[in-house]
Amino acid sequence: MDFSEEIRGKAKELLESGTVDCVIGYERATDGVGARPLFVYQPNDIDRLIFDQTCTHNLTKYLLNRKGKATAIVVKPCDSRAINLLINESQVQRDKVSIIGVVCPGVVKAGLDNTSGELQDTCRMCQQHTPVLYDFLVGEPASEADVPDTYPDVTGMEDKSAGERRAFWEEQFSRCIRCYACRQVCPGCYCPECFVERLDPMWVGIRIAPEENEVWNTMRAFHLAGRCIDCNECERVCPVNIPLSLLNRKLGKEVEELFNFQAGIDAETAMPFSTFEKEEKLGISE
Repeated sequence: MDFSEEIRGKAKELLESGTVDCVIGYERATDGVGARPLFVYQPNDIDRLIFDQTCTHNLTKYLLNRKGKATAIVVKPCDSRAINLLINESQVQRDKVSIIGVVCPGVVKAGLDNTSGELQDTCRMCQQHTPVLYDFLVGEPASEADVPDTYPDVTGMEDKSAGERRAFWEEQFSRCIRCYACRQVCPGCYCPECFVERLDPMWVGIRIAPEENEVWNTMRAFHLAGRCIDCNECERVCPVNIPLSLLNRKLGKEVEELFNFQAGIDAETAMPFSTFEKEEKLGISE
């Protein structure tokens, strides 16, 4: 799968016509194997654009730095859901973004100077191979895969006892170094001031300790409940390999079962926790 030429052609057209002044896509990384984000401002640089199964980054985060500026962006299906999320939350103006959607069979696990050829875990469970939002589509629309269990990792954890789950997460959070890489890469994290950095009131201390680590990781997961588009970028960038997507997917599963809602499928439907309807009781007595 290599859609580079089609993407270059569309990107060149958008730049030369003045429709956009920047194209956000991918280029080959310096190791000659992986891919990294690329910002193209001149048609002469179009040949640097690539797309293959090493293009793992969710580029939509960069749209937050280009508000009000005409921008084209290359997106995979999960990335397109992030754009819907940002449009719904008034962070992106739809008429300012030209979306080059790419049909995606999944991206592979890759490290410095090598690629395993094995699909990332989130891609093996993915049911969305055609972007839900695009202006120009690269590749033939795919018939969506029938994945019997979309949450095998979550159900596996649910089968454990409360004590086992507690011990598991205590061990995971104990490794957290509070680098906030998960926050920085997440398209759903864009608050001007994060709760962990507020001094008045102080929600959580700045020290790296079990109690603070637990508050940070669980609160961030709850802030993404009904908003996480399952791109798995947080887990990919975590330097100590905490399975952060497992927390996000657990809350995503709960939201889907309670509200029949998945984040980012469209830009019009409000997230469950951003609305309130009096008749909603969810089986809880008044």
